[in-house]
Amino acid sequence: MTDFPLTLAQYRAAYAAGSLTPVQAVREVYRRIAALDDPAVFISLRPEAEVAAEAETLPAGPLHGIPVAVKDNIDVAGLPTTCACPDYATVAREDATAVARLRQAGALVIGKTNLDQFATGLVGLRSPYGVPRNTLDPDLVPGGSSSGSGVAVAAGLVPLALGT
Repeated sequence: MTDFPLTLAQYRAAYAAGSLTPVQAVREVYRRIAALDDPAVFISLRPEAEVAAEAETLPAGPLHGIPVAVKDNIDVAGLPTTCACPDYATVAREDATAVARLRQAGALVIGKTNLDQFATGLVGLRSPYGVPRNTLDPDLVPGGSSSGSGVAVAAGLVPLALGT
């Protein structure tokens, strides 16, 4: 098995070398999410078994098997979009264009990340879902309204995340 965390290029190289499969990567991502123990990074996660099953039948493409996170003001089919406001939550019927293109390229959507409510903050501190911990220093702000996406990448949970 490959040493984690991995960059996008390292995921691709590990898949090409046969030292890692997308299903193994999914298992490791969820293990790392649990080990981080920061419930404020993700607002919602797809079930691990669902993502692992999807990993077995991915389309070929430049992002084949790459785990990604999506800021929770961008629609992912089947997951709620809250914009960090629980009363605003609606379950998306279809993927936003950016998410659909990621999936067409073979990416695996892991879940939806926290943000400053309605993406109107500056430092990632305004969410009823909590404040993601800065990976360098927990006394520092996580930064930006895309704080959950930034922390997900900085913590090595995923090599790629959408923000706005």
